[in-house]
Amino acid sequence: PTRFAPPPLACDAHCHVFGPSSKFPFSPRRTYSPPDSGIDDFEHLQERLGLSRAVFVQASCHGTDNAAMVDAIQRGQGRYAGVAMIDDTFNDDDLHYLHENRVRGIRFNFVAHLGGAPDLETFWRLVQRVEPFGWHIVLHFDAKDLPVYDQLLDQMPVPYLIDHMARVPAVDGVDQQPFQHLLNLMRTDERCWVKISCAERLTTGKTAPFDDVIPFAQALVNAAPDRVLWGTDWPHPNMAIMPDEGALLDLLADYVPDEATRNQILVDNPQRLYDFD
Repeated sequence: PTRFAPPPLACDAHCHVFGPSSKFPFSPRRTYSPPDSGIDDFEHLQERLGLSRAVFVQASCHGTDNAAMVDAIQRGQGRYAGVAMIDDTFNDDDLHYLHENRVRGIRFNFVAHLGGAPDLETFWRLVQRVEPFGWHIVLHFDAKDLPVYDQLLDQMPVPYLIDHMARVPAVDGVDQQPFQHLLNLMRTDERCWVKISCAERLTTGKTAPFDDVIPFAQALVNAAPDRVLWGTDWPHPNMAIMPDEGALLDLLADYVPDEATRNQILVDNPQRLYDFD
């Protein structure tokens, strides 16, 4: 990054660790096979970016085996937190173990190319299981599907976090229905959080400078700056053209020109949601 220096305790609130597969095998039911991208590679990136904290989000290629993520969190000695993927095989001891290892949420994919929506009976069962821990729910939607799940979101008993600005295509503009739906949620629902991440997935040309994504992020920040997170999405699974993480961090200077608000997004908001010391 060249446009600003991240403040102390700044957090990458959406990243992954993959493997190494020799130690942490990928799920046999995965829909993609990423290259090994372990904690050593990630910590080198953190040093280059000037970031201190991170939230590792369990990805579908590892399924419900959260071992690689937990190992990475343990390496951080309090600097990292996690979002797990679980199923009905997890008992109370398993959930306590994840909580003690700084997991603070579970994630559900509703994205078509990652397998589509979960069984909703199972979904609600798992939400109820983690509610006593004070966890939140991370939801990964295709943009067109977000309005379909309005009733589900309205019934959510815990905070919920929408990944990647709901994957809205920038080419359709800020007036598109899915984005206006997301904006309304941010304005009216105190349980709703959003990540202003993955400009490389939303932009029309799929490459920098991502200018067409800036109005989306700015609108979300203006709607509820205290419920916005930012992340790199490292190591960018399923991307044909890899973005430069320094450029993605620099983009925050356009998303959030005000330094105090930017520091709130990088430090205060993740600290509150993920219980960092």
